[in-house]
Amino acid sequence: MTNFELKRVVVTGMGAITPIGNTLSDYWDGLLKGKSGIGPITRFDPSKHKCRIAGEVKGFDPHDYIERKQAKHTDRFAQFAIAASKQAVTDAKLEINDLNAEQVGVMIGTGVGGLKVLEDQQEIYLSRGPSRCSPFMIPMMIGNMAAGLTAIYTGAKGPNSCAVTACASGSNAIGDAFRLIQRGFAQAMICGGTESAVTPLGLAGFASAKALSTTRNDDPAHASRPFDKDRDGFVMGEGGGILILEDLECALSRGARIYAEIVGYGMTCDAYHMTSPVPGGEGATRAMQLAMKDASLTPEDISYINAHGTSTPANDPTETKAIKKALGESAYKVAISSTKSMTGHLLGGSGGIEAVATVMAIAHNKIPPTINLDHPDPECDLNYVPHTSIDRKVEAALSNSFGFGGHNVTLAFKKYI
Repeated sequence: MTNFELKRVVVTGMGAITPIGNTLSDYWDGLLKGKSGIGPITRFDPSKHKCRIAGEVKGFDPHDYIERKQAKHTDRFAQFAIAASKQAVTDAKLEINDLNAEQVGVMIGTGVGGLKVLEDQQEIYLSRGPSRCSPFMIPMMIGNMAAGLTAIYTGAKGPNSCAVTACASGSNAIGDAFRLIQRGFAQAMICGGTESAVTPLGLAGFASAKALSTTRNDDPAHASRPFDKDRDGFVMGEGGGILILEDLECALSRGARIYAEIVGYGMTCDAYHMTSPVPGGEGATRAMQLAMKDASLTPEDISYINAHGTSTPANDPTETKAIKKALGESAYKVAISSTKSMTGHLLGGSGGIEAVATVMAIAHNKIPPTINLDHPDPECDLNYVPHTSIDRKVEAALSNSFGFGGHNVTLAFKKYI
């Protein structure tokens, strides 16, 4: 127990680079319209791969955010983070200057980091020798560079770190940032997740693990279908989602707009298997329960859950069981959706864009749908908001993220009062 009063923490800005839009407004509009960002892979020739589709970011120009010389030496995953962070800082109208820079930190998670750089440099090593490898190879590929470069580009000199917990990375980063502000170690945090692992090696690895959808290469828009009985795996996506978390008193003192309040953070581990969730979802259940306890929320308080909802045979029924155990009878009343049905699975970036979607649901009292839910799996019998977004007052919401290694994270948000 602490012997001091914890700070209240609010969301004052957001940014998003996603397969369905490269701004916050375009992303949110795409979610509400049920837009699919899944299509044929265009950034390399996928013809030899079992899976040839992905949620690629389209029309992204890093030079809108980064000068050309630096962009050349920055991997795409870090470019996404810098871009979404700049958007979020602007959205929050947060001025970072000499007076507050040491009180503004950065926490940005990624699951894989600069995989494309590693692939390219390996080719150079094999064909041209070790002396031809780029001196920028290591700083371009390491996962913490998204947070490090974001600090350079925003001037944030406070706490800075990178969560690497597979597909829970973005949510862990947000939760860790929340804790730092709660306890007075920072006044504001730029936080979220980013990923760009749609590469030949990334695709091959997940396909070999039998994690990817392989039956709808000719119908990509319908390939990501969480909670549907005809799902056959997830679809890889890329992008980044960033939130500005801020000490409530600081936000009020500068007249900031407040989207929502972050009130809970639960994280657990299955301690069971490298890639499979524990049967029954015990670890995920505890993450949700801990987040609600941390937030002083009851199951009856929860209006919406942004599910991890990967569209894999193992995850969706397991998450359904976990939600039932965590919420009891309220599980049948809460609205649940998987926005991965539209964006694909951004791996370490998923927690970032999904937290953004959760906060927007609270701010606008609208719940995005789960598209492609044509034939619900009998084991997945909750309200997954199929096909079409709905209008519903959202007082409090949870965002779930689960990762290889048994990592489980739940974030709790509620309306600011």
